[in-house]
Amino acid sequence: MTLGIKPLGACEVKEPYSIENLPPLLIGGTVFNTLFSEDPYKVPAVEILNNAFCRGLNAIDTSPYYGPSEEILGNALKQLRSKWPRSSYYISTKAGRIGENEFDYSRESVRKSVLRSLKRLDTEYLDLVFMHDIEFVSDTDIFEALKELKLMKNEGLVRNIGVSGYPLDLLYKVTFLAKTKYTEDIGPLDVVLSYSNGCLQNTSLFEMYENFFSQCSVKKLLNGSILSMSLLRSGSTHSFHPASPQLKSKVQEIAQYLKDKYNIEMADLATRFAIRKWLFEIEPQGNANNLEWNSKCSIILGVSSVQEFTAALENYWNVKSNINEINVKDQPIFDEVKELFGNKHWNETWPSGIKHNL
Repeated sequence: MTLGIKPLGACEVKEPYSIENLPPLLIGGTVFNTLFSEDPYKVPAVEILNNAFCRGLNAIDTSPYYGPSEEILGNALKQLRSKWPRSSYYISTKAGRIGENEFDYSRESVRKSVLRSLKRLDTEYLDLVFMHDIEFVSDTDIFEALKELKLMKNEGLVRNIGVSGYPLDLLYKVTFLAKTKYTEDIGPLDVVLSYSNGCLQNTSLFEMYENFFSQCSVKKLLNGSILSMSLLRSGSTHSFHPASPQLKSKVQEIAQYLKDKYNIEMADLATRFAIRKWLFEIEPQGNANNLEWNSKCSIILGVSSVQEFTAALENYWNVKSNINEINVKDQPIFDEVKELFGNKHWNETWPSGIKHNL
């Protein structure tokens, strides 16, 4: 149990309903997948969700691409239904990506995917559906798929729609064109999900923040994979990670340096960095010892145990309340890490997807 840790917010979906009311931290579904867990069925989904909902983290994000994730979460939600009715939490999922190299953005497939997700997650509606990893399909396919999502939004099956992916420039261009060129068939997207671009090694998302709101009229911007898919930790990086060998080597060098000089685990520092910079400092409010969350921004967290969940909440409150002057102590280390990455590796990205001509 997470006794002694304050809730992050209300343990319910606020009225009037708006996707802007997503909590600061969402529970990510990637851990219920063999890529991230040796046996995803052994991850304590019921316990994690119950603890999360009790602490105001009443939102989950998943995808059909994450193997059994939707089914595992759907079964967990069924078991919790008497305590947590459907109206008390948000469900976000995705469509379009089927396998590592398999995508189907056809309108028929998108509709089938959403209907299947509704069944797996045992719900009559989905709060949010993203087109998953849009960089891997053509421009035409992206917008046709979004048109189908918009139809399902009009039908009430989906309440909010958006796009997810890695290349920030493509996410921005698609979101901008949905609003300006495809006004009638799509219109402004509700939410955009970027991953590995708002973390200790790459802050490109922070620099694009204003454009998504002022030029694209999104309601919410989500930051995923704040540890960059296992890159930003002292342990080994997952074998599938697409970063260059040079970047992986540099990260391990910095992780060891942090342990030797400061006795700090890189994953903890990276978590505090993302929480502080993304949730509290994009549009700074409050005072140094009581930072105010910018509700336009949220982070998706992958936690595979209640202990990991508890640690994430502790990091949140340590940053928000500047416990033991943690923010004052962290800042020079953040600056030092940036210098250690150097111009070559700071904001370094990796190829993802196909060429687009937007």
